Amino acid sequence: MGEKDSSPASTSTPSSDAAWSNGTATRFENKAYSEYFDPCQEAAQKSIRCLHRNGGERAMCSDFFQAYRDCKEQWMAARKEARKKSSWFG
Repeated sequence: MGEKDSSPASTSTPSSDAAWSNGTATRFENKAYSEYFDPCQEAAQKSIRCLHRNGGERAMCSDFFQAYRDCKEQWMAARKEARKKSSWFG
């Protein structure tokens, strides 16, 4: 059963580039100022579903955790770059 669960994980884990470029950046930029939007929510949900499916065994879900960390890292870098471009001091 462990092999069955681990093989879809590698094929269904999105790359961090795809997570940010699938219109997520546009949705983030167009949201209301007070609205919370996490562009990595899909990766977070997949990691939680993996934990539930594997009885809390974190080692079985390391690919999902890494995809979430990569997504967050890319998102933060993109936001930092966007803030630099919109800076008053240029």
